[in-house]
Amino acid sequence: MMGHQAEKLEELVSSNAAKKSKKTRFIAVTSGKGGVGKSTISSNLAYTLAQKGLNVGIFDADIGLANLDVMFNVKIKKNILHVLKGEASVSDILIPITRNLILIPGESGDEILKYSDSALFKRFMEEAQVLDKLDVMIIDTGAGIGEHIQMFLNAADDVIVVTVPDPAAITDAYATIKTIATLRDDVNMIMNQVKSEKEAVGVFEKIKKVASVNIGGNLNLQLLGKINSDIKVSSAVKQRGLFSVLYPSSQATKDIELIVQKIISKLERNMLVKSTESGLSGLFKRLMDHF
Repeated sequence: MMGHQAEKLEELVSSNAAKKSKKTRFIAVTSGKGGVGKSTISSNLAYTLAQKGLNVGIFDADIGLANLDVMFNVKIKKNILHVLKGEASVSDILIPITRNLILIPGESGDEILKYSDSALFKRFMEEAQVLDKLDVMIIDTGAGIGEHIQMFLNAADDVIVVTVPDPAAITDAYATIKTIATLRDDVNMIMNQVKSEKEAVGVFEKIKKVASVNIGGNLNLQLLGKINSDIKVSSAVKQRGLFSVLYPSSQATKDIELIVQKIISKLERNMLVKSTESGLSGLFKRLMDHF
């Protein structure tokens, strides 16, 4: 049954390929445990990428602890599940944040795919084409290594694991990397709330060494960047704002800028890609492929 659904979905996506001029880069941001700043980093990454002129969507795939509405100080009334149930259109749920940046209120992957065999899902795929012009979609997943989280991690082009230099967080981050390594070879890390570049590199190298010994194989674990511990970050969260907006001169904002530059460089190196995997419909096609 699922194979038949995937075929129909493939036909639906392919039938619109001629209209699409680009493929969206899907970047999943995850963590081993909650409270390490995953959503704070996701939202600031999305905003900063949009400020560079890219068309960006940020998909809240952590419905149990959904807080991107708090980060962006907006109210969410309906999400993707309402679209799949026929209670709203895709356009109804999209929330414009700034120029080039759209928030897509989500739902957990396993819940979404319960509706994948209905006529509503086909209508959803057609409506989702309004997002086909996205250059990047940041997927803010739940923490941990649940089955539906793994589905998003498998479907993404890039996976970023966020952790802090705390023994419990590092242990959980390693467990997450170990699970991701069963799905894919490439994993990026962002070290959050560090005192310095030296501390970030030191903690990362310890994780990489343990991973190399115990996971081995072809695992390519890379340090994408670090975010310095900064009281302005927590101050921004309390103000329901982004630190990159409220404190543009802070060290944390400079750190996020460096990470964004690395992401843009990777985007520029990966221009030769299939244009049939665009926007929200492209993401759902991938999720179906991996289901």
